[in-house]
Amino acid sequence: MTRNERRLRSVSRPIQERARELRQEMTPAEQLVWERLRDRQLDGLKFRRQHPLGRFIVDFCCPEHRLIVELDGGVHRGQEDHDEARTEVLEAYGYRVLRFPNTAVLQDVDGVLQMIAEAVRE
Repeated sequence: MTRNERRLRSVSRPIQERARELRQEMTPAEQLVWERLRDRQLDGLKFRRQHPLGRFIVDFCCPEHRLIVELDGGVHRGQEDHDEARTEVLEAYGYRVLRFPNTAVLQDVDGVLQMIAEAVRE
């Protein structure tokens, strides 16, 4: 295991607890995507929701393919620089990060899921 992998697997208790809370407080867009990702419904892929990675909690993660899916709602307006920096850190750890606005999920969840499946195939 590399140093970066150990750093990502090392999760503090407050981050673990916050991840548990977020699983109970999912947004409508997150709930919609989770209903379609859970139990390997999308091409047999195993996803985790509100998954802690180091100091971050990502919306959805497929560790086997090192893919992260983030859904951005209204709270993300005005914090684009923060989100970009976070994405850069996660990519430096070897993950591919896909970002979708909540509106895209709510208007076309099938299209979003298709893009996620295509990303794994690439």
